[in-house]
Amino acid sequence: MHRNKTRFFLAFVIHALFWLGMYYTLKALTVSSFKMVINNNGSFSRQMSMNMLFPWSKVVLGFLMVLFYSNIFWLFRRVIRYKNKFLSTVTISGWGLLLFAINFLVVRRLIGSPGINNPGTHAAPPGPPGGSISADDWLQMQLTIALVFLSVLGIAAAYFFIKEWIRNDLVRNQAEAQQLSTEIRFLRSQVNPHFLFNTLNNLFSMAQKKGNDELADGISKLSGMMRYMIYESNTDRVPLQKEIEYLEDCMALNKLRYADSEVVVSFHHPAPAAVAGVQVAPMLFIPFLENAFKHGVSIARRSRIDMAISLNQKKLIFTCENTDHSKVKKLEEEKSGIGLENVKRRLELVYPGRHELCNSPANGKYQVTLQIDLA
Repeated sequence: MHRNKTRFFLAFVIHALFWLGMYYTLKALTVSSFKMVINNNGSFSRQMSMNMLFPWSKVVLGFLMVLFYSNIFWLFRRVIRYKNKFLSTVTISGWGLLLFAINFLVVRRLIGSPGINNPGTHAAPPGPPGGSISADDWLQMQLTIALVFLSVLGIAAAYFFIKEWIRNDLVRNQAEAQQLSTEIRFLRSQVNPHFLFNTLNNLFSMAQKKGNDELADGISKLSGMMRYMIYESNTDRVPLQKEIEYLEDCMALNKLRYADSEVVVSFHHPAPAAVAGVQVAPMLFIPFLENAFKHGVSIARRSRIDMAISLNQKKLIFTCENTDHSKVKKLEEEKSGIGLENVKRRLELVYPGRHELCNSPANGKYQVTLQIDLA
C-alpha cells in the first residue's frame, strides 16, 4: 500500500512538472516582431510590435491536456485492438486534428474579429491584459501550435506504449512465475500415474465382472479425466472439444452422488464439427461447474444446473446457472479450491483485455457468464 502511494505521488509530481514546463513553453512563444512600414513620402520606418500568446496559453494548455489524457486513457486503448493499422492511424490523427481545430476556433473567438487594416497602419483589436494579439497573428502562429500539438501527441503515444510494455512485461513475468509455481506444486503432489491407472483398470474390470455397468462407466470416466488432467492439459491451448468432453465426464461423476430426482443437469454445446480447430486454455470452465455442484445442489431438495457453450464468430460464450439453495457464497470467500479471484487472475494472464466475466445471484439462481474473444 505504501509503495502504491509513493508511486502515485511520483507520477503526480512528474505530470505536474511536465505541464508546468509545457505552460512556460507556450508562454515563451510570445514573439517580438519588427514591421517595415513605407510612409507616404516614400521613406522607410521600423515599428516594433509584440505578438503575445499569453494569457491565451492557458486555453491552449487545456486543450493539450485533453489531447494527452484522452489518448492515454481512452483512444489508445481502443485503437490498439484494431487489426487495421491504417484505421488506427487515421483515428488518432483525426482526434488530434479535431482538438486542434476546436482550440483554434475557441482562441479565435476569444480574440475577436480582426480589424480592417488601412494602408500604412496596423490595427488590431484589444487583446487580453499584458499584451495584444490580432486574429491574423493567431493565424500565423498555427504552424507553431500544430507542432506543439504534434509533440504532445507523440509524447502521449510514447508514454502509453512504454507503460503498456512495462505492464505486459510484468504480467508475462507473473505468468511465468505462476506457471513455475504450478509445476512445482504438481511435482510435489504427483502420485505415480501408472499406479493409479493400473488400479482404476483393475477396479473397472472387477465392476464389469460383477455386472455393475454404472460403476464401471464411472470408473472409466474418472480414468479419462485423470489422463486428460495429467497428460493432455499441460499445454497453453487444448481443443475446445476436449474441454467439452471433460466437462461432460465431470458432470456425470458428480451426478452419481445424487438421485435423479434431486438434481437435473443440462449441458448445451456445439457439435464436434462446429468446434473443430477451436483452441482454448485448459481447465478454464471446470471451477464454475464444481462451484455449481458444491453450492447449488442440496440433498432432498430439487436442484438444477444449466450449462452452455456457444460460439459466435470468434467469440466463445460460456454460461452456468444453478439453483441457489444457500445464498451462494462467492468463490473468493472459499478457503480451498481455485476461487473466483484465481479464475479472474488466470483470465487476465491468458486472455488480457479479451474476456468479460459476470457472476451474480438473481431470482433464486446463481449465474455465471464468461465471454472470451478467440481472435
